[in-house]
Amino acid sequence: MTSEPEQQIGVGAPDAFQRLWTPHRMAYIQGENKPSGPGAEDGCPFCAIPEKSDEDGLIVARGEQVYAVLNLYPYNGGHLMVVPFRHLADYTELSASETAELGALTQRAMTVLRQVSGAHGFNIGMNQGSVAGAGIAAHLHQHVVPRWGGDTNFMPVVGHTRVLPQLLADTRAMLAEAW
Repeated sequence: MTSEPEQQIGVGAPDAFQRLWTPHRMAYIQGENKPSGPGAEDGCPFCAIPEKSDEDGLIVARGEQVYAVLNLYPYNGGHLMVVPFRHLADYTELSASETAELGALTQRAMTVLRQVSGAHGFNIGMNQGSVAGAGIAAHLHQHVVPRWGGDTNFMPVVGHTRVLPQLLADTRAMLAEAW
């Protein structure tokens, strides 16, 4: 008895692409472990991180009102975020001094990333609200993503996979030392 190859109905037409399925990402996309309320006690990672050591929290630098931390889900090596200590969701809620310090730490992040990694450019920004793409909409954070000429390749486009050349702990130590 010979078996016929299994026919899969409704899975799309064969197009010569192999699929690298990453179903574990769906938990992140659907909001697993995202904050449900106004602080660390409600699961806000940006409120909990400053309570940890810099190494354990991946904090690169602390200011008086904001801190710089590596992104656990980086788009590129060195991708960090500048985050106010105060739990707030909207940029318009920042005080003038918080706004100034957020800007100053963003500038410092750019300087340090250029120094240690030779970044050619940056994507800098914040997504305000979940409909705008904020993964953690309840706590404001600004992304600082270093970019290099030719840093986009087939892996993120075809494989939905990031290739990072360094462990987060090593990146944190290097950036913190240069800070």
